[in-house]
Formats: sequence, structure tokens, C-alpha cells
Amino acid sequence: MSARPPPTKGETEGVFARVKTTTMKIQYNPKLKSYASKLRRKGRTYAERMLWHCLRNRRLQGYKFMRQKPIGNFIADFFCFELKLVIEIDGISHEGKEAYDRRRVDYIEDLGLTVLRFDDERVREDLESILVEIENYIIDFQTPHK
Repeated sequence: MSARPPPTKGETEGVFARVKTTTMKIQYNPKLKSYASKLRRKGRTYAERMLWHCLRNRRLQGYKFMRQKPIGNFIADFFCFELKLVIEIDGISHEGKEAYDRRRVDYIEDLGLTVLRFDDERVREDLESILVEIENYIIDFQTPHK
């Protein structure tokens, strides 16, 4: 599989900016960029660091993942444009926010993206099975469906 060129920088259009790719446009709130940048530097949990170590630098089957990526008015833990995949790690910060998380997943899925959610504790205790699930998604994504 040949690598696609990297997405272009977002352009400010009203409240949202757009990131253009060869297959989709993802709008995001430009005000979230600085907050997402701060999260990338300081806000990671141990489980996020563990998973990022496996995803970064195209380590997982050559796909480029980004972390703390603004999508709409939300920030995804991990995102891959090529796979149309968002990965969320649910830890303590998600407790009691089930309705908010549901709205976020609904919004992201309405964009044509897939969301895989994993419990923070499970990532820490069984990272290998998490990677298998992500790889299974990739296999399914690559398989032509009629």
C-alpha cells in the first residue's frame, strides 16, 4: 500500500477550520488547537503513553496516527485519516460523562469515521489484545466490501 501525501494545514472558515485530505474533510474548532497541543505535552495518561508508543511513527502497519486531534468541538485521543479511525481511551476523566461521550461518538460517526473505545485499565493490563483489535479493524478496512 502506498502512502498518501500528508494532509494540508487547516484553513480558518468561520468558527471551524478544515483539514483537507484526498478522501474527506474534517472540520474542527480552531480554538481547540492550543488546548490539544497542551494535552499532547502534559495531559497524557500512562495508558495513552503505552498505546502511543505502539502507534507513533507509523509503527502499526505503516499508518500515521495523530494524538489529541481536534474533530469538530471535540478532541480525539488518537486519529488516523487514512483509516478513518478514532481511538479513545476511557479513564477516570470519562466517569459520569456517558451522555457527553455518546454525543461525541455520534458526531464523529456521523462524519463517516469509526470510533474504537478502550478502557484505560484494559490498555494498561492487556495492550496486546488492544493492538489485535486495532489490527482487526485495519484488516476489515482494507478488505473490499460488496
